[in-house]
Amino acid sequence: MTRPRNDNFLRALLREPTDYTPLWLMRQAGRYLPEYCQTRKRAGSFLSLCKSPALACEVTLQPLARYELDAAILFSDILTIPDAMGLGLAFSEGEGPKFERPLREEWAIRDLAVPDPYDHLRYVIDAVAEIRRALGNSVPLIGFSGSPYTLACYMIEGGSSTDFRHLKSMLYARPDLLHHILGVTAKAVTAYLNAQVEAGAQALMIFDSWGGSLSHAAYREFSLAYIRQIVDGLVREKDGERIPVIVFTKGGGLWLEDIAASGCDAVGLDWTIDLGEARRRIGDRVALQGNLDPAVLFASPDVVANEARKVLDSFGAGNTGHVFNLGHGISQYTPPESVTALVEAVHGYRRGMR
Repeated sequence: MTRPRNDNFLRALLREPTDYTPLWLMRQAGRYLPEYCQTRKRAGSFLSLCKSPALACEVTLQPLARYELDAAILFSDILTIPDAMGLGLAFSEGEGPKFERPLREEWAIRDLAVPDPYDHLRYVIDAVAEIRRALGNSVPLIGFSGSPYTLACYMIEGGSSTDFRHLKSMLYARPDLLHHILGVTAKAVTAYLNAQVEAGAQALMIFDSWGGSLSHAAYREFSLAYIRQIVDGLVREKDGERIPVIVFTKGGGLWLEDIAASGCDAVGLDWTIDLGEARRRIGDRVALQGNLDPAVLFASPDVVANEARKVLDSFGAGNTGHVFNLGHGISQYTPPESVTALVEAVHGYRRGMR
């Protein structure tokens, strides 16, 4: 495998020297871009967009046509795995994801099985291969999955939740059932991510979006333990090149050291953590990714540039081990010109410093 012409993102994850601080954005292909909205309208629905490799490739490339980003990320959804498990995923406009058959009954939980990624998730694997070809070795391609705990939140609640009442009732009353769900899902995530690598993904990210909802002890038992299991089972090298893994727990600032010890190459940070403090706590064990507050992008270009510089200054000296990103996904209400200001500020500032 030949590294992309712009391999700064990969080098930063591996803590190798970079020409400048590389930048990509969580949810960089999304509703803030008018061209994405047009493609989604053509697709007819969000799920149809996800399940068409050609359209998924098209929207993956859209932000790279506009901005000088240092990585592409597969356009898909974290809920493809539970959908492949037969839970009946649907998206209603303005309501978010819903599952027709949430996991509440013991028999359904015991029947849960690992889907074959080359069968039930073939459309994702085909999208990875098509995107990789279309990138033409320009920038790296990131594959991803939700963490088992985050997926379980949706699988048990039946959709989005503010209190995770059903999941946490199971966690405390029937932890054996929750562990069974998490165990099966961890195996599914591992197989899914390895299939993405085989199809051409050059880095992987595990999104633990709801890990921060857990207590201190429960996070280690019900989220991090399964992330470790996945990381241990991933293909970490292909054609002589390392496949770096990023772990991102939103609200995970209490557990940075534990996450860094999970076997990952980089820890993603939300905006509630001071980047310099995170670097002092973790040292050079892993790279760091983050962590501008996405709401900064609602401000003027001058403010966006200034806040980006604050993040870069917080990380401190050195040209290795930092991937600039937002602390969570970009909002659909973000003005596209704010992203232009951000990219120019990040790349220009660090180029000027070196």
